[in-house]
Amino acid sequence: MRGRATAPQGAYTRAMKAFDLTTRQVAPHHPEILQSDEGEGRAILLHLPAGERLQQHRVQERAYLQVVHGSVEIVAGDVTRATAGTLAIFEPAEDHEIRALEDARLLLVLAPWPAPTHRGETREARGAPITE
Repeated sequence: MRGRATAPQGAYTRAMKAFDLTTRQVAPHHPEILQSDEGEGRAILLHLPAGERLQQHRVQERAYLQVVHGSVEIVAGDVTRATAGTLAIFEPAEDHEIRALEDARLLLVLAPWPAPTHRGETREARGAPITE
């Protein structure tokens, strides 16, 4: 078959997942984990109501924050206004705060998940296999 990849017989394949982030229901204060695979990444959909904020914090993973709808201020040293379509990328352990200027729908991707230093643990302490 031309133009169509096939996996070798008996090989494990994972089906693609797709999410409509603009219409998916997500309640304020109840983020939805869309995907979470150890050693890969975690995708989380959040609804941040106007006037609310994710107070200054840091995560051990690299964080990718996509504004899907609405607008926010991102405080990471400087203050940046971010509207729908903006992608902000934070280095691991970079302090940042997110303030909703209006109701905002955000996609947060953390990678790799979890970071080897997540919550001060090592992969060995969590019992995760060590791969070189």
